[in-house]
Amino acid sequence: MPQLNLVLLGPPGAGKGTQALRLSDDFGLQYIGTGDMLREAVSNGSELGKSAREYIQGGKLVPDELICKMIIERLEEGDPDAGFILDGFPRTQPQAEALNRELEHLGRSLTATLLFDVDEAEVLTRLSGRRVCVKSGHNYHVKYNKPKHEGRCDLDGSRLVQREDDQEDKVRTRLEEYREKTEPLIGYYEEKGLLRKIDAGRSADEVRDQIRATLAMARLEEQV
Repeated sequence: MPQLNLVLLGPPGAGKGTQALRLSDDFGLQYIGTGDMLREAVSNGSELGKSAREYIQGGKLVPDELICKMIIERLEEGDPDAGFILDGFPRTQPQAEALNRELEHLGRSLTATLLFDVDEAEVLTRLSGRRVCVKSGHNYHVKYNKPKHEGRCDLDGSRLVQREDDQEDKVRTRLEEYREKTEPLIGYYEEKGLLRKIDAGRSADEVRDQIRATLAMARLEEQV
């Protein structure tokens, strides 16, 4: 059966992380969250991690090619027969082009780019209403997942707080950056015939069902 090699695309708060974990479990895919990957590489002191640390300590962005090499290194460490999910990369067209070059060297290619399509108003509601347990990181929401006792975690009674980057002004800034830098990838992947739109405004289970149906169709198209 052909590999499923996926890029998840969409604004912050669209539910990509939640569905990435489900996809990984459903299809046995290697999940690569590039933010976590970068932090781990720097912490573990790998050669690529050391190079990345030099850029970070110098207040510079880690080059696209270096991040791509770290992704390829992670893929080479995993099951060669397993597919993968990329979450958080690429964020720009140059990054997408660099990723394509590195995958070609590995003899792999993308199956699909899943665009998590959701209204900005819904993103604002989701993120600005999120509350996190200060002790264990359990998540709640003032509208969708209220704790039994306001401001306190149901599991350990710890205080619930709003993360700084979930404050409404910070969320608006993140959305503006997404529109400016990442939205152009929609057209880029559409031209390549890889874009699949997912209605991320629905419930998590409904989104999961749509993704599974979409991937089944993508696999059929690959075999034609």
